[in-house]
Parts: sequence; C-alpha cells; structure tokens
Amino acid sequence: MLSLTENAQAIVRGLTQDVEQPTAGLRIASEQDQLAVSVVTQPQPTDVVVDAGDARVYIAKDTAPVLDNQTLDAAQTPDGVGFTLAETV
Repeated sequence: MLSLTENAQAIVRGLTQDVEQPTAGLRIASEQDQLAVSVVTQPQPTDVVVDAGDARVYIAKDTAPVLDNQTLDAAQTPDGVGFTLAETV
C-alpha cells in the first residue's frame, strides 16, 4: 500500500482544502506510461483509497499495484508542487 510522508500529507491537505467537498483528494492514475496526479472531489468507484491523517489519496485500480510498497513525498518547487516516489523500506 502507498504511504505518504508528512510533507506529502501537508501538501495534499493544502491542495484539497479549497475544494468544498469532504471527499476531496489527490488522484493518481496511469496515463500513457506515466503517472498523472490531479485534485478530485471524490474517488472513482474502483479507486483504492489511502487515508493518511486527513489527507486522502485515490489510486486508480490499475495503477495500485505499481504504487504498492512506495512512499509518496512532496515539496514546493519554483515550478509548483513536485511529487516523488521512493520504495518503502
């Protein structure tokens, strides 16, 4: 299962706090051999839900195996938010 660092949790909360839906979260899906990240108001029916504190991440069902045993980190960059994945140890 995907885990989130404290930085990632804080950034996900920041990205979703302005969305006026209690189910808002960050969605990760595979698109053209890359991972796409978007802010959504709710998960798709088949999404895997990861709750990390009050930060929610939704993973497309077909993408979930790729993110198993991974840790999501995030940081502000000059170009916006940057996400990185690392194998969970």
